Amino acid sequence: MNKDVFDVNHPSVQMAMVLKLQQMKRTQIPTLSYSDLEDYLTLFIWKNGTNDSLTEAVDTIWKIESRDIIRFLSNQAIREGAKMPIADFSEMIGG
Repeated sequence: MNKDVFDVNHPSVQMAMVLKLQQMKRTQIPTLSYSDLEDYLTLFIWKNGTNDSLTEAVDTIWKIESRDIIRFLSNQAIREGAKMPIADFSEMIGG
């Protein structure tokens, strides 16, 4: 018997993600994108494995708070910026 994998590719999990995204965009982070939420789940929350049930996956999604996503996205931006050459920042720093 095949075991379902409740990750960001599961249709029911995707529906929960869309609903959470709409809630967060409406009340907390208007610029949040689906890919931001997907990255947060795959690269941080579920990096060591996904949930055993759909209920657990949806519960995890609904417990996400804006401050946690903002912290994650800030860290991602710092990591990506550290990999870029300084010339990519010349316009921002007046060079």
